[in-house]
Amino acid sequence: MDVTETSVSEITLAAREELRSFVERYEQLDREKTDIAEQMKEVMAEAKSRGYDTKVLRKIIALRKRDPQDLSEEEAILELYKEALGM
Repeated sequence: MDVTETSVSEITLAAREELRSFVERYEQLDREKTDIAEQMKEVMAEAKSRGYDTKVLRKIIALRKRDPQDLSEEEAILELYKEALGM
């Protein structure tokens, strides 16, 4: 018997079930992730069909995820640079 055969034969029924459970839970989460991604796509398609700019919406969503303090500092620096460039 090689190492792989020995290792597989030594796995207990409980360990096999536990391993199967991990795999099945991960697969379920992956299916849910796919479903959620599709729903997010549908939301953006609806927003676009109503005339909203989805590129801007995505930027707004990304900004809302960020730390307010970091965002404030970045915006202040951006304004400073724009002013320096006469924008």
